[in-house]
Amino acid sequence: MALKVALTEILACPLCKGKLKYDQASEQLICTFDRLAYPVRDNIPVLLADEARELTLEEAEQWRS
Repeated sequence: MALKVALTEILACPLCKGKLKYDQASEQLICTFDRLAYPVRDNIPVLLADEARELTLEEAEQWRS
């Protein structure tokens, strides 16, 4: 079961409070402003900065549309 779309609409980045984009293929939530990818484990978003992966410039640009 994937993360529910309704939940992704209300989630925000814990650092900048910006909107997150859901990457269903790799199960992560993307913050293009901070260039971070937060993992989704067992359908639960892990919105901790320590758990986030930093995105490359290319990855962040891919999500900025």
